[in-house]
Parts: sequence; C-alpha cells; structure tokens
Amino acid sequence: MPVKVPGKRVLDKLKLSPEVAWYLLDRGYELPNCPPQWKTPEPRDVTGAMFDPARVDRVVDAFSRLRHTQGKWAGRPITLRSWQIAYLIGPTYGWVRPTADRRTARIIQTQYLDIPRKNAKTTIGGGQCIYLTCADGEQGAQVFALATRKDQARLCFDPVRLLALHAPDLKGHVTPLKDKILHPRSGSSFSVMSSAGDAMHGTSPHAAFVDEVHLHKSRDLIEAVETGTGAREQPLIMYATTADAGTPFSPYAEIREYCEKLCRGALLDPTFYGVVFAAEKGDDPFDPATWIKANPGLAAGDSPTMESMEKAAAKARQNPIELASFLRLRLGIRTKQETKYISLEEWDRNAGMVDAKKLPGRTCYGGLDLAATSDLSALCLLFPDEEAEGYQALWRLWTPERNMHRLRDRTAGAADVWAREGWLTVTPGDVMDYGHIRAAVGQDMERFDLREIAYDPWNATQLVTDLMGDGAPLVEMRQGYRSMSPPLKELARLLRQGTPERPVLRHGGNPAMRWQIDNLAVATDPSDNVKPDKRTSADKIDGVVALVMALDRARSAAPARRSAYEIDEDWDNEDGDALAG
Repeated sequence: MPVKVPGKRVLDKLKLSPEVAWYLLDRGYELPNCPPQWKTPEPRDVTGAMFDPARVDRVVDAFSRLRHTQGKWAGRPITLRSWQIAYLIGPTYGWVRPTADRRTARIIQTQYLDIPRKNAKTTIGGGQCIYLTCADGEQGAQVFALATRKDQARLCFDPVRLLALHAPDLKGHVTPLKDKILHPRSGSSFSVMSSAGDAMHGTSPHAAFVDEVHLHKSRDLIEAVETGTGAREQPLIMYATTADAGTPFSPYAEIREYCEKLCRGALLDPTFYGVVFAAEKGDDPFDPATWIKANPGLAAGDSPTMESMEKAAAKARQNPIELASFLRLRLGIRTKQETKYISLEEWDRNAGMVDAKKLPGRTCYGGLDLAATSDLSALCLLFPDEEAEGYQALWRLWTPERNMHRLRDRTAGAADVWAREGWLTVTPGDVMDYGHIRAAVGQDMERFDLREIAYDPWNATQLVTDLMGDGAPLVEMRQGYRSMSPPLKELARLLRQGTPERPVLRHGGNPAMRWQIDNLAVATDPSDNVKPDKRTSADKIDGVVALVMALDRARSAAPARRSAYEIDEDWDNEDGDALAG
C-alpha cells in the first residue's frame, strides 16, 4: 500500500521535507513531534538532486550493529530514533546528485547540530564516524574526532573504540589502537586530534567530527580540516555543540549565525545542513512543555530524563547563575552566565555618528589604560556635548604586531578588519611601541582642548614620565571601587537613557568597542559599588576602562552634570588595587 504523506501545513509545522517524511513512514517510524527551532533548507532544488532511501538505510543499519557502551543501555544495540533520522541522518545522507562519472555523491558536506546536553549528540557523532570510516565506500578515508583538548576529543573517540572492540559485527573488520581505529580492507582510519591546526596540515580528511564548537577559541583546527577535504568527492564535516554564552566573533558564533542566515533565506548554500534545538527566549523556562520543545531526546522518552530536568530546574529557581546555565545547557538559549551590566542593545542605541571633522578645538577629557607591553592599550577622548546633554567618544586602540595573531583568533578575524579600517593601530615589533601612543597623545593635545587625561599610577610606565615632560595634563586615577564606581554607574545610566533618535553617548558604532562592551563583566563589593573586572570579563575591556576614566574626569569638571550615583561611604577599601589583568 502506498505511503500517505501529510500535507504541506503539517510538514511545515514539523519542519520535514516530503521525502524524509515518506522515508520515515515507509520504514515504520512515527513522525517526530519535536521540530528544531532552526532548520536549514534541504537541497531539493539542486540540479539533479534526488533522495536515495538506500543510502539512509545503510547508515541506520550501521548504527543498529553498534552497541551502547555506558549506563543502563550498555550492551544493547543503538537504535536511531525518529527525530535523529528526520532531522539529521535522513537529510544528510539521503540527498545526492550525479557525478561526472555517472555515480552519485552526497550534496551535504557540512552537518551542524546545536542541541542541549544529554541528547546523545556525541553518540550520534561517533556512530557516523565509524560508518564513514568503514562503510561509506571511500578508499583510504581519514576520519577525525576533533576538540579543543584531547580529553574532550576522546569523549567521542573512546566510546567508538569500545564499539570497535565489543560490537560482534565489527570484529575482524577493524583494528582498534589507542588513538586510532584502522579499517584494513579500505585502508581507512579514525583518529583523535586536539592540537593546533597545523597538526592537520598534510592530511586529507574524508570526514571529521568537531565536538563542542562553543569551546573553540580559534578557527585554526577547524580551518585546517575544512580546507583539507578538497581532494574528497563527498566529504562530511560534522559539528556538534551546545549553545554558547552569546560571545561574538567566536568560531561558534560564526557557524551558528551562518546557519541562521541560511534558515532565514539570507544566504544560499545547499552543501551546509544544520539544525538548532532550543527554546524561545520568551518561553517559560520552568514549564515541562518548554523542556520537551528544546530536548528531542526527552520528547522521545530517552535522555535527558524528566527527573534530571526537574532537578536542574529546581537549582535554577534558587540561583541566577544556575538559571543562566540551565537556559544555555538545558534549553539551548544563548545567554551570558553573568548578568550583563551594559547590554549590547543599550550600547547600540547610542551608536550615533561622531563627526571627527567638527571636533578640533573642542574641549575633551581622556582616559588612558596602559595594558601589558604585549597586549592592548587604549585612550578614550570624551567630548561633552552641551546641546545634546551628552557626549561624543573617540578611541585610540593599540596592539603590537606580535599580538595580532592572538587577537585575530579571539575575534574570528575581525581584528584584521579593525586594523584595516583604522579602529585599531598595530605597532611594529613584539611589544608595544609606546612611542606611537606618545605621538598620538601629542597630536591630540594639538588638535583638541584636552583638559585632563586620567591614568592609573599602578600600571605607570616610562611613557607616563615622557608624557608629563611633554606637558600632557595627566591626572592619577586608581582603578578601585571608590574611583571607578561613580563613573561606571553614570555610564550605564547614560546608555540606558539614550535612544537611536537621541543618543546620549555617541560612539559611532565602533566595532572594536562593541566587542569590548560585550566582554565587560563587573565586580561588586558588599556596598554595591562596582568596577570593571578584567579577571572575569570574557576578553579585553581596556577601551571600556579608558571610557570610564574619561567620563570621571568629564564629570569632575562639570559638577552640574553629576549623576545621583555616588559612592557609598561604607565602600570596601580596594582603591589601592589595580584591575586584575
């Protein structure tokens, strides 16, 4: 009897293609009722594309020959669930197109799975790795399990090694070694890899499983794998991860945002297929219906269990930090673990234009944050704008040439753009060339009515002595609670007050500063005084510190503009301490 596939409305609601829905029903599966939040289009419109159910059958059959190695399921065959076939295996392996020699090859070459913890992402990744090593018809296939640390990479590799040791159908076909599984018949191998990207150069990956993308700080390893697949006809790079904490310019952010653009139709790439399982930000995080929505394994009655979700939710109700972790790890919502003192939304509202041509001769106040000789230094110039009752801000940011590769990695390449567009100055050599900073301050003193420049004497260098000799109006400002709390609170107040139509602190949309604002974390003392905290910030915040210092000098010179935020008399005396870096 022919299989009756539901109509378009039902399929759209379930985010299923007719081909995958037909496959599930024809093979005796029920259609899943847990669609992902995001799902990229399947490559149905590629010239010559066709859905080959036999290819999906081979992968499903390969999984059934493997055995669980841990917990209560140990020793039992791995049975793929309906949702795993519907949203991952079916689309990835089913869609093929003809090759020049009249064979067929997979269309999808990148698979992206973003899903909360305990939904078997590593198991499904490991199963695919052993299939791609032994049963994909590729001679000399090189397959890799990749992660930022070897112990993380082994979370995928070691269970597969156990499978190779104990699965009856694999005995005699594979040779498990400590860090590699060999398939002698095809000359293929599955290996574990966790070092920097240069370790992959010279290899020719047929497939790779990149686990926990959100932990990767650099694209080196990922790029090496992606560029190494060029000699393969149907390579497959598999990414599996839980959500990150909303950090911009990271490898995770780049891949996740690319996936979302494909989902929205802003980009077209039939070789990339991705799904994101997550709750919506407006959903009640403590409603079991929300848990099921974000966790297809829970909906299928497997893992995570309802009991584990209830236990995690109970902790989240009692503790804001636990709540942030619950939202991210259990519900797939990208969120900062710490409470954001200044949100990007507030910052972006104030991205009014700064007309630098009209600033010469204007009164301004500076903040100078001198970091380590091999890191990032910042000067912020703040111009009071009496008509708009606010400020305009300019920054000078410097980093030595040798630091650029680290900054490039931490910003997913954005630092190169900042340098090219003039937001960041790269000084030659291995360490900071303070001559550049000295020259820039001298030029600013000539161009503007620069009244004061705040600096922290704790981190003073010979540069400070030289600037004083040049007549620079330097003012000591220690970076403790007593000095930093009032201007930092005032900064937050100004940004919350600003609107796109009437920005109060215009910063011109400086992208390097947007990154630093998003990195910002603050320390709080028992009296609720605050200061920027370099130790717990996500990354560099030197430009933010310079802004706070400049705002302090501007406020000090204009008493009428002072905010109601004042230091508590019972402040915790750490004023002599610099910001830990």
